Amino acid sequence: MQRLVDPVTIFFHACSPARSELFPTLLIPPTHALMSNHEIPEGNIDKNELVSPPTAFLSVLRCVGPGLIVAGSIVGSGELIATTKTGAEAGFSLLWLIALGCVVKIFAQIELGRYTIISGKTTLRALDEVPGPRISGRGNWLVWYWLVMWLASISQLGGIVGGVGQALAISVPITAAGRAYNEVADAETLKKFDEYAGLAVSAETLELTAKATEASPMQLVVPHDAAIWAAIMSIVTSIVLYVGRYGLIQSLSTILVASFTALTVLNVYLLQGQARWRVNWSDFWDGMSFGLPEAIGGANPIGTALATFGIIGVGAAELVVYPYWCLEKGYARFTGPNDGSPEWQARARGWMRVMHVDAWGAGIIYTFATIAFYLLGAAVLNRVGLNPGKDTMVRTLAVMFVPVFSDWAAAIFLFGAFAVLYSTFFVANASHARVFSDALRVIGVIPDDEVTRAKWIRGLSAFFPMLCLVIYLKFPSPAQLVLLSGIAQGIMLPMLAGAALFFRYKRCVPALRPNMLWDVMLWLSAAAMLVTGSWTVLDQIWSY
Repeated sequence: MQRLVDPVTIFFHACSPARSELFPTLLIPPTHALMSNHEIPEGNIDKNELVSPPTAFLSVLRCVGPGLIVAGSIVGSGELIATTKTGAEAGFSLLWLIALGCVVKIFAQIELGRYTIISGKTTLRALDEVPGPRISGRGNWLVWYWLVMWLASISQLGGIVGGVGQALAISVPITAAGRAYNEVADAETLKKFDEYAGLAVSAETLELTAKATEASPMQLVVPHDAAIWAAIMSIVTSIVLYVGRYGLIQSLSTILVASFTALTVLNVYLLQGQARWRVNWSDFWDGMSFGLPEAIGGANPIGTALATFGIIGVGAAELVVYPYWCLEKGYARFTGPNDGSPEWQARARGWMRVMHVDAWGAGIIYTFATIAFYLLGAAVLNRVGLNPGKDTMVRTLAVMFVPVFSDWAAAIFLFGAFAVLYSTFFVANASHARVFSDALRVIGVIPDDEVTRAKWIRGLSAFFPMLCLVIYLKFPSPAQLVLLSGIAQGIMLPMLAGAALFFRYKRCVPALRPNMLWDVMLWLSAAAMLVTGSWTVLDQIWSY
């Protein structure tokens, strides 16, 4: 089978002092491997592929990858939409919860990865071993709840493709009605911003907003440009995923996501030079003081924050997918089957160290990105009184860049929003196809062989983008669809925490047992995930 290698991989390979000795399979980018319709059969590892783990730090860095894919794929929904919406509703007061949500789940993530390295099993295969109710030959309660969470996650992707459609509709309106609507909607948003900032509202803006006030209900109907663009992008994604020629697109998307995230951090930094918008130390420390905001203007900031907690950082969906990426990267394959030998133990410990670097390195990256997005939402949107939702989501989020980039704000943000939202939509659909096909095997719907599963992966890769489009057209509220997924993932967090504890104490090989400090942090992580999941359910009950 042909292996795809991106330019970054070629660079690292060329710069390696021992490039001819460095096993080339380690250089397979995990995204490409993940979406190549190929999987290492769990529990059936070829001894001929055993590889000693790297020890030098630079060599270890050349072997990371799964965590970076997590960092690149979560920015679109969790950070760009849900985190900024939380900041817009709660101000700075829930910064502590956002930071905690990024860090606390990494311990469970690594524990799930540890069992994958030991056993070579996929996540759903492993979860099927957890005690509890089950249907004989059809999977246990965790596998079935994952299917429920998958439905919410697909709804989240419906929200994301809606966001992609909004970004393109604002940038390149298709219809005359779309162009007229953009003028009025932009004017209304900027009028609110100018009034807060103490700026003089231009005569043109006043004229456009007056037109909106005088217009009849029929004239204020939102045009279909966003839906048309969402349909176009869904069809393109479906074709590209089915054909499989997506290596260049994903590499470009990854670069765009990284660039936009860096631009966001720069935006926060430059914001400090403006007295009206800067984040003071008092704001920061108030946000880290474990306080709770009050609900104002019909918003429910605590409910939004809890939903956000489920999807920021490594959300429940990423916790499930991460071991699949570890398998594709080769960590379990290079460790080999557990024969109890000292050599196997040494390989397993070494590849565990690589996975630690991978998970924590990615965690540092997306934690900084998440905090930057939250601070923008609190410093700009909350102060102005704007809350992203439904058809105004992308337009409202663009206001975060106005204080620094002024007239260039819309163009910069729309370019970045398209990049991160589409990258998430693209990778997540491919990932869902892999995990869902694995779920079909576990519950006995399709035969347990790789040929059959490969066909299902290809078919689902084409089908899921179109399903996301249907969901968006039926429920055209991107922010709410993303938060729905956050709620479902928040509920699954304590389930995954319990599974991580089960793997730690019932499936861990003695030679790979962590120290007491790690166990304490794992229990604290599980407790935080339990509290958050329970609070999410109770908050929804109280809301009704």
